[in-house]
Amino acid sequence: MNIFRREMKSYRKSLLFWCIGIVLLLVSGMNKYEATAAGGELNQVIADMPESLQALMGAGAFDLSKASGYYGVLMLYLFFAVTIHAVTLGASMIAKEEQDRTAEFLFTKPLTRDAVITAKITAALLQILILNLVTWASSVMIVSLYNNGEQVNDDIAVLMIGMLILQIIFLLVGTALASVSKHVKQAASISSGILLAAFILSIAIDLNERLESLKYFTPFKYFEAKEMMYGGGFDLIYVLLSVLLIGVLLVITYTAFRKRDLMV
Repeated sequence: MNIFRREMKSYRKSLLFWCIGIVLLLVSGMNKYEATAAGGELNQVIADMPESLQALMGAGAFDLSKASGYYGVLMLYLFFAVTIHAVTLGASMIAKEEQDRTAEFLFTKPLTRDAVITAKITAALLQILILNLVTWASSVMIVSLYNNGEQVNDDIAVLMIGMLILQIIFLLVGTALASVSKHVKQAASISSGILLAAFILSIAIDLNERLESLKYFTPFKYFEAKEMMYGGGFDLIYVLLSVLLIGVLLVITYTAFRKRDLMV
């Protein structure tokens, strides 16, 4: 039995729907740019908004008269969408056998628990990579229709790399929580709750400078579009924190799953 192939097959429809959803989000967003932002008036409208509303929209730092600026605003929603996919995918893949009551069948095969986890995580990584590449390719194609000669491909490439790291982090948040949790049916909802809390914290930090020190506790602050596009790319500290976090989550996933009493 090829676990990797089985997991890819099980989630292929879900992945297809997510890819279509991301493309539609990009098409819808950039169509709104053409209708409302290209003339430059939207910059003044945003400037007149309260800072709290600007933070919620993720718009305050961008020039919305340019396609790159409007795309930067869309990244807030793209990051949120793909990380939801990642965290729920990670949690559901680990919890799947116990939910379906097929764990006994799976683990009677000559497979170690580490081999099972490795196959599942590899399949999940490939799926989030596919979603990332679809987002990347569609971003280049769709934004190019509106950029009026502005060079945006380098910015898109940097943003997609940051997005992929975020996807990996939250994928492993899902796998770690599903491995640790005694209630597998709740793993996906708990993981999504943690993601939502991290997202809200990132917005709260933008609203209140006194919360700036908390930025290290939310991965959404590690790869902000405005910083990567206008601030010189990646911050080494955030990259190192991401690598550390990924390593810790992997250790938790494997260690907890080895010791887990599986419900069969």
